Amino acid sequence: MRKIVDQINALEPSVSSLSDAGLTAKTQEFKERYKKGESLNKLLPEAFAVCREASKRVMGMRHYDVQLIGGITLHEGKIAEMRTGEGKTLMATLACYLNALSGNAVHVITVNDYLAQRDAELNRPLFEFLGLSVGTIFSMQPPSQKTIAYQSDITYGTNNEFGFDYLRDNMVFSLDEKKQRGLHYAIIDEVDSILIDEART
Repeated sequence: MRKIVDQINALEPSVSSLSDAGLTAKTQEFKERYKKGESLNKLLPEAFAVCREASKRVMGMRHYDVQLIGGITLHEGKIAEMRTGEGKTLMATLACYLNALSGNAVHVITVNDYLAQRDAELNRPLFEFLGLSVGTIFSMQPPSQKTIAYQSDITYGTNNEFGFDYLRDNMVFSLDEKKQRGLHYAIIDEVDSILIDEART
């Protein structure tokens, strides 16, 4: 993992020399390379370097090495435990960005509606700068808005909302009534709370 972090850091000078337009254009380049058969793992160092530089420009926050390691861990489908103040919300943007390059849905699951909306709005400027769309699902949301949220590249919401929408999608009479566009990649915030505590009640 340290080797990958070194690769990302080595790319920083060249990526930081790109114009804003050049940096944004990288997303489309990555998508095309993925379609031609390049794996997300192969794209990871460049994609993380681009996401970090975009974050620096748009949000004034640069991912530290510990966040790069956390982002790699999340991409691999593992649990990343971060200390308070190590920036788990910013860390998650790396894995979100990388996995959204596939064109498949990326879901970020939080413990409540407030956190889902807060994190979505916090990260929206970064993702939109990189050419990705962001949506939020929440309880009592009009169906038309929920459909739009699920069509986004990255969708934030609670475990309850994602779960019940999945159940509702399995009870529809026609495919065009479905809200979710497939289950491919998810990041779970407070994973112990959602997968252990919530599952027991």
